Amino acid sequence: MVMVDREGRIVLVNSQTEKLFAYSREELFGKSIETLVPERLRGGHHSYREAYFDELQPRPMGSGRDLYGRRKDGSEFPVEIGLNPVRTSEEVFVLAAIVDITQRKSAEHELLRRTEELARSNHDLEQFAYVASHDLQEPLRAVAGPLQLLQRRYQGQLDARADEFIAHAVDGAARMQKLIDDLLAYSRVGRTDTAHQLTDCGEALDQALKSLSVVLQESGATINRGELPTVMAIPTQLTLLFQNLVGNALKFRYEDRPVQIDIGAQRQGDDWVITVRDNGIGIDPQYFERIFLIFQRLHSRAQYPGTGLGLALCKRIVEQHGGRIWVESAPGSGTTFFFTLSAKAGRNI
Repeated sequence: MVMVDREGRIVLVNSQTEKLFAYSREELFGKSIETLVPERLRGGHHSYREAYFDELQPRPMGSGRDLYGRRKDGSEFPVEIGLNPVRTSEEVFVLAAIVDITQRKSAEHELLRRTEELARSNHDLEQFAYVASHDLQEPLRAVAGPLQLLQRRYQGQLDARADEFIAHAVDGAARMQKLIDDLLAYSRVGRTDTAHQLTDCGEALDQALKSLSVVLQESGATINRGELPTVMAIPTQLTLLFQNLVGNALKFRYEDRPVQIDIGAQRQGDDWVITVRDNGIGIDPQYFERIFLIFQRLHSRAQYPGTGLGLALCKRIVEQHGGRIWVESAPGSGTTFFFTLSAKAGRNI
């Protein structure tokens, strides 16, 4: 604590101030408060002090500015200062509570450094994923093409083991192609220069259902859809989002019951909350976070085919649009995915 009069002379300090600035109280009494201010900042300090005496009220000092104190040895350290007027019958003083925030500033700088480092790592990873998956396309086609030709021409003409080996090779090539396609889609979400535009969620859903028309017909699924809003989004990404969520509902279904998928939207404050609900096998709550991680699978490939990229892609798309995605479910009770999109600049339903 430091107390000063209107002329900026120090009239009172406590023991903590002595420790903080390495001055004795005898050295500070009667000295200008600028003694404790770094020389580079002293020029404007007088005007700030005068302004405060003209409008006396408790408040933090230097809102929006970085404040520093100066020790006896000339070293500087970041501070936070709270100002309070003290009135007597004869005079008005200002009591300043000074806190050394060196540790907090160090933690903030470390957090900023780590955040920037993580952003660089993510960018490098995206670049690697894009380049690697893009460059893998050609050699994979060179392998998959002859394998498929071999299977078509010679199936049944060789022994059963040869047919089995060729089938395994063709299946492996197809899965690799699917993995590369999904990896490219995932990496492209953060790389696109496409501008957000007014996008009808209903039209994006229509496009997604067209892409899923074969499996929709095979499963006999019933799609119940409410009115969906128009939002600012990238249309192709919104279509991909619906395609993955509806595709998930079709994949993780019970074989002995009709598939039912309900899609709707509700306005909550500045956001639209869009839901995709199914009557499938459900998800254990312990896996709610894991399912949104890249390459994470809860079932074997033999049970349910896929690359483990679908929900990670959904999360990436939603977050690129400034929203969030989450799930509610229980084993055997179906699953509901929720995601938010900003309602600003969009149109109501």
